[in-house]
Amino acid sequence: MTLSHFQKLDNLKKYIYLLISNLLLFLIFPLIRLISKTYYEKNILPKLINFTCNSRPIDYQRKKVIPEAKGKVLEIGIGPGSNLKHYDTDKVISILGVDPSKELNTIAKKRADKNNLNIEFLIESASNLSVESESIDTVVSTYALCSIPEPNKTLQEIKRVLKKDGVFIFSEHGLSPDKSVSFVQNSTDFFYPKISGGCHTNRDIEKLLLENNFNLTEMNNIYLPGTQKFLGYNYWGKATV
Repeated sequence: MTLSHFQKLDNLKKYIYLLISNLLLFLIFPLIRLISKTYYEKNILPKLINFTCNSRPIDYQRKKVIPEAKGKVLEIGIGPGSNLKHYDTDKVISILGVDPSKELNTIAKKRADKNNLNIEFLIESASNLSVESESIDTVVSTYALCSIPEPNKTLQEIKRVLKKDGVFIFSEHGLSPDKSVSFVQNSTDFFYPKISGGCHTNRDIEKLLLENNFNLTEMNNIYLPGTQKFLGYNYWGKATV
């Protein structure tokens, strides 16, 4: 086979992937949820989140930020525990993992058993943490601020629990600066959060951090390869209080 044949095959794979993704996101999942919201949210949604959170592009981003965590760590929206394998056990003293989902917490606990980490799980809202003020060295949030109902309250809670020399490490997806992409993000926001566990693809992460008076010490952006653009505009970096 010639190079052109391989390129055509690669393009065909991408087309098929996009076709299947769109059918699932915009037709099949909404129909299942419409038929039975309870069944969808207990049986399909946790598996969908677990699958998405462990996709190769997202996992690659996790590897960039998680090893930077040190000391006493608080992870916001720990979900299915996708970050646990990336923590540097020589740098981390303990981890508090916060998430309101019991179903995802069950998955996370299984992953925690496979890693040599001192971890405690808190099933609660990140906007009202039962964590002592100025007690955390590193707060971590990866692909969580998109789905938290009250992101501003959560960011204020992060500021409250961080020590004065603490660091907030994040990798999130959100609003694209490209008008064609942000149009799709804004126009699908009326239903996409309902099938994705509350995920809003149109949140401006950098703006949220600045509005809550964080000092951005590092900010990077990229479209994640292999993902649809309206889902894949990524922000990652560090901030201090």
